[in-house]
Amino acid sequence: MSDAVALVQYVVVRGDLQRALRWTPGAVLAQACHACTAAIHNFYHDPHTQQYLQQLDSMHKVVLEVPDEQSLTSLSQRLSSEQIDHWLWVERPENVATCLALKPCPRERGRGLLRA
Repeated sequence: MSDAVALVQYVVVRGDLQRALRWTPGAVLAQACHACTAAIHNFYHDPHTQQYLQQLDSMHKVVLEVPDEQSLTSLSQRLSSEQIDHWLWVERPENVATCLALKPCPRERGRGLLRA
């Protein structure tokens, strides 16, 4: 795999967590961290993940927002149906989907996947 490939991990967070549900910024950030860690762990042996982990000093993440839980779960279902590797973080014990993270991928691929 070429070192020239710009790898990014895309993270999608629910906007209503902080605005409507009054979660603290720290709680929302924790959800993103959970989703990213779970995606990296789950897809650890993927070549893009391995390359991404070799770039500790230059990792890139792109954080995007969806309005609510329905939008997030719909996005996750669409990604699953298209066989796009990602992790939907569901906060326990509340069983609330809060965030999703794609496995690291080339920047352009991720952009195309997350367009509506």
